[in-house]
Amino acid sequence: MNKDIERYTPAERSNHWAVAILFFLAGLSGLALFHPSLFWLSNFFGGGPWTRILHPFLGVAMFLFFIWLAMRFARHNRWEKSDSQWLKQWKDVVNNREDRLPEVGRYNAGQKMLFWVLLLSMLVLLATGVVIWRQYFSHLFGIDLIRFAALLHAFAAWVLILSIIVHIYAGIWIKGSVSAMLHGWVSKGWARKHHGAWYKEVSKEEGKR
Repeated sequence: MNKDIERYTPAERSNHWAVAILFFLAGLSGLALFHPSLFWLSNFFGGGPWTRILHPFLGVAMFLFFIWLAMRFARHNRWEKSDSQWLKQWKDVVNNREDRLPEVGRYNAGQKMLFWVLLLSMLVLLATGVVIWRQYFSHLFGIDLIRFAALLHAFAAWVLILSIIVHIYAGIWIKGSVSAMLHGWVSKGWARKHHGAWYKEVSKEEGKR
C-alpha cells in the first residue's frame, strides 16, 4: 500500500455505509407514508403500523450517524476562493479538463455544496420530524404548525433524495471514488489528478513522519 493514500478510515467508511443503509430504509418507509399509491412499500416493514413506528426512529438514527460524519469533515468543506473559480469553469469540469481547473483540496466545490445541502436537509428533517412525531411530540404543537412542518418535511426529503442521486452519480462518474469508500485507499496518481492540493498536503504530512 506504499503507493496508495488512505482517503477514508475504516470508521469513516463504516459510518458512511450505515448512513446509506438508514437513508434507504428511512426513504422507503417515508415514501410509504407519503402517498397512498406508495403504501405497498410498508410491506417491507411489516405493514402500516410498524412503518409509522419505525420511520421516525430510522430518521433519528440516520441523523446521528450523519452528524458524526459532518463534524469530522466540516473543516474540509469550508468555502475558499478557488472553489468559486472552480464553479466558474464548469465547462471544464463537465468536459474533464481538470488540468485547467484550480487545484482542489480534499473536496471540490460541487462536493462542498452537496455537503452543506445534505446537512441543511438533515437538520430540517429532524426539526420537522419532531413536530409531526405524533406518538411523542405532536401534541405539544398547534395544528397549523404541524401542517407546515409536514409540508416542509416532505420538501426537505425531496431535496435530500435528489442530492443523494447526484452524490451517487458523481461517485460513479469519477472513477475511483466508489472504490475509495469501499476500500479506503486511492492511488497517488488519482489523488494528484482529482485533488491536487489535498495530495500535496498529505504528501507533506508523510514527509514529516
